Amino acid sequence: MTRFDHDLFVIGAGSGGIRASRISHHLGGRVAIAENYRVGGTCVIRGCIPKKLLAYAAHYAEDFEDARGYGWSIEGASFSWPALIANKNREIARLSAVYTDGFARVGIPVVEGTAKVVDAHTVEIAGRRVTAQNILVATGGAPVKPSIPGMEHAITSNEAFELPELPKRILIVGGGYVAVEFAGIFHGLGSAVTLSYRGGQILRGFDDDVRKHLHDEMVKKGVRILLNHTVSGIARRADGTLEATASGGKIECDAVMFAIGRKPNTARLGVSEIGVKLDEEGGVAVDRFCRSSVASIYAVGDVTNRIALTPVAIREGGAVALTLFGGVETPVDHDDVPSAVFSQPPVGTVGLSESTAAEKFGKLDIYKTTFRPLRHTLSGRDERTLMKLVVDAASQRVVGAHMVGADAPEIIQGIALGVKAGLTKQQFDATVGIHPTAAEEFLTLREKAAAK
Repeated sequence: MTRFDHDLFVIGAGSGGIRASRISHHLGGRVAIAENYRVGGTCVIRGCIPKKLLAYAAHYAEDFEDARGYGWSIEGASFSWPALIANKNREIARLSAVYTDGFARVGIPVVEGTAKVVDAHTVEIAGRRVTAQNILVATGGAPVKPSIPGMEHAITSNEAFELPELPKRILIVGGGYVAVEFAGIFHGLGSAVTLSYRGGQILRGFDDDVRKHLHDEMVKKGVRILLNHTVSGIARRADGTLEATASGGKIECDAVMFAIGRKPNTARLGVSEIGVKLDEEGGVAVDRFCRSSVASIYAVGDVTNRIALTPVAIREGGAVALTLFGGVETPVDHDDVPSAVFSQPPVGTVGLSESTAAEKFGKLDIYKTTFRPLRHTLSGRDERTLMKLVVDAASQRVVGAHMVGADAPEIIQGIALGVKAGLTKQQFDATVGIHPTAAEEFLTLREKAAAK
């Protein structure tokens, strides 16, 4: 019987790889993990966690303004970008160390360096080869960079977290969640923000009412949004500022950020050369057990090009560990996965959009409302919240819930339980709400809106 160095070798110490390693070790597997940057992956180092910290910081500008309506007078408030970044970096270093120390404490070796898969059971790192009965690819994704003149002057989300100073004017290219989140961050911290998106509305793939509502709220706050708009080049001016060539003319700014999507990290990984099937964007094609076309090689998280969310990667990593060492093949359920956009205001959503639900079920009952949150009756802020339920008319099951407004991610996390459990509209109606809250509005929607 072939003797391997490890039962499982994990490539990538991000959310999915960490979870798979920990559970596999707990279940008795001999595990090692490789990482070529910092332990923690995109989410911890330059994704979800630092992004939300910056989103918190950005919202204080409005909080200070709103406080006046409640009798508070806050004079002399000022903001320091270097202080924010330094504090953020300290917290990120702490979190990365927690994971690194956790590996050391339980005896999981961390191999530093870029790993390449040599064959179905062999990985090479810096000239050293190790073998494993199974290999898990958890290398995540990376921002897409377009091939345009002057792209060397632009940044992506990776660099946005480490800018030496806050740009006075920034052009953000893209219309997905990363683009709108950073638009809110930079605007809230004092930058003049222009968002350029080639499509007809931001947040493609989200419910249409959510897309329009967020667009309108962002514009009200002062973000300039250019739809059906493209950027074809960037040049640095003599004074050090940038000039972007766009479909509507020239745009002068101090920074250009591209947030036009992410691609799976499989280049130079070696998996395609040994027969692992990739999709057209380079993602590792896997079955419902996260197994690739090569039986001993698994993949989880963003590198599979399915649902690029940290909790999904964590769930997939745990499932692979149970499949390999828990004695039962464990699939991952990707239906009704809740998600959030930490924009200003934030978005929370679970289940199907109205258009997708109409394709699947036909006739729908739609319930939605917009309202001014209680908080702003005294603050005077012109911000409205959107709530929407999508109901299958035949079964009366709630198949989608969507919200734009303060605390939307927190509220939708709870609503997701009901959607996942298949609760009906009547069961929502029978639930007593907590008053006064925004969340209770999901339980008091009575008037049907016209389906689109």
